[in-house]
Formats: sequence, structure tokens, C-alpha cells
Amino acid sequence: MGGTLLEKVERHTRLAGHNRVAMLLFRLGDEQLFGINVFKVREVSRRPPLERMPGVHELLAGSCDYRGQTIPVIDLAAALGYAPLRDVDSAHLMVTEFSRSVQGFLVADLQRMVQCEGETLTAPPTALGFGARVNAVTRVDGALLAVVDVEHVLASIDAAPAELSMHMRRVAGARSLSPRRVMVVDDSVIARRRLVSLFKQMHIECVVAKDGREALERLLDMAAADPADGVRLVVSDIEMPRLDGYALTRAIREAPSLRPLKVVLHSSLSGMFNEAMVKEVKADRFVAKFQPDLLAQAVLELLPEPTPAD
Repeated sequence: MGGTLLEKVERHTRLAGHNRVAMLLFRLGDEQLFGINVFKVREVSRRPPLERMPGVHELLAGSCDYRGQTIPVIDLAAALGYAPLRDVDSAHLMVTEFSRSVQGFLVADLQRMVQCEGETLTAPPTALGFGARVNAVTRVDGALLAVVDVEHVLASIDAAPAELSMHMRRVAGARSLSPRRVMVVDDSVIARRRLVSLFKQMHIECVVAKDGREALERLLDMAAADPADGVRLVVSDIEMPRLDGYALTRAIREAPSLRPLKVVLHSSLSGMFNEAMVKEVKADRFVAKFQPDLLAQAVLELLPEPTPAD
């Protein structure tokens, strides 16, 4: 199945930038369908032999050899409240790459790939009981599909630093940025908190939106009310329900009142594909999650210093 998956991924690249996403579907222990963006998946296979180390995080099933590289293997079933799969021979391994790291996830069984329209993806109602590790839901052939926030799972095991280095704090402190406002767009609560904290360290005020649709509506409202009181720069995730980061950027560039805004796409997705998409949708920069100093540097380069007119 690994070869088939990789062959299909190239075909699905044309979906990106048009508020559509290709999902790889899988199950974790019952009939509930889960999904992950195919651009995060390198390969899938049967569960390989796992080496275990004492004293590691409870969600780490062990490590394995992946093409000459030792990678951690996370029990995704256990992370979402299902029976652990670390000792289940029929389990499958999804090797993923995001947030500048490669890791494997154990799942019960793999299903198929589907195309999802961005506007059908919505935040999961609390009553469904998925918790913070599912960040979107939709319907596929009538069945409920839950999109797993694998970044949240990874962060619970190995959290990325949220603090600026002392050097970058000094650089930011030398700039007079206090009247400037930045919009943070991300469907992840953890990501929003990290970004707000980062900009607070830079003495920059934040406006927060939970997805691209909310961001676009607020940007248009602010531009119509008082352009001088709006934001000058948008830092947006790419994978989001309702309207993704690529489609948000396209919309900003097509709206005359928003076109001057600087846009930084900030995502766990990385690689040559994103570099091409950044150019296609006319974003100003791409910064892979989560690198506080690199993101701060990009913001400092793109955000103009206030003038007396401000």
C-alpha cells in the first residue's frame, strides 16, 4: 500500500490552494473513521518490530528503523483513548513528516484516500467527546470523519520551545512596534497560545481567529471600519476547517482593501511543495512550525516600523 499511497500523493497536489485537502483514512479500534492530511504521510506499512526504552512517555510505543533512520513510534490509538496497539501484530504504521521531524504512528487499520472540501470541515462539537486531539470533523459517504491533530499529540510528548532567545528579544526590543497589530490564524488552541505569547514577548498586539473564514470576515470588517486600526500582517496556519491558509491568502490578494497586508504561512507542513504554493498564492513568507526566532525574524522583516501618521 505504501507505493500506491506515494503514487497518489502527487496527483492530489493539485487540490492544494483551492480549499480542498486529500485525507488518508484509518481506524483506531472501532468503526469510527479518522483522517490525516496525506501531505504529512511518507509511507505506510505493517507494524515493524519495536525497540522499547524504559522511562519514556506513555504514548511512545518504542522506536523502529525507517530506511536507516531510528524514529519514535507513537501509539495513536492510546493517544485518543483506545486500547493500545503496541503489541497488536495486525496494527499498521504511518510514517509521517511534519514540524521538521519524522515519526511513526500506530493505527488499527488503513482505509482509503478521499478528497474533502474545506468548507465541509468544521470544529468538532464538544458533545462528540473527541477532545483537543481532533481539530475538525466532516462526513464521508455519510460517515463521521474525525481529523486528528497529530501536532497536538506530538507536542504532548515533545513540546517545542515557545520562548524567544535573548538575542531575538533584544532585536525586537530595539524596534518600535507597539502600535502594530498582527492577526494570528490557527485552529489549534495550543498554537494560538504559543503565537500570542511569542508576540507578547515582542510587544506586538494580536488579533486572533480560529480559522480562515473567521479571519477573512474580521479583516474585511476592520478594513471597512477604519483601515488605520486594522492589522498589517497575518500569520496563518495552512490546515484549517472552513477556509485553509492557502485559500485565505488568495482571498486577501484578491480583495483590494486587504491586498497590502503581509502574509506569513506558518505550518507543520514543509518542503518544496510549500515553497511552490507560497509563490502561487502570493504569500510573503513560509515558516515551518514551531521556530520562534525564525518566525520573529520574518515578522520583523515584513512589519514596517510605525510612522508619525500612525
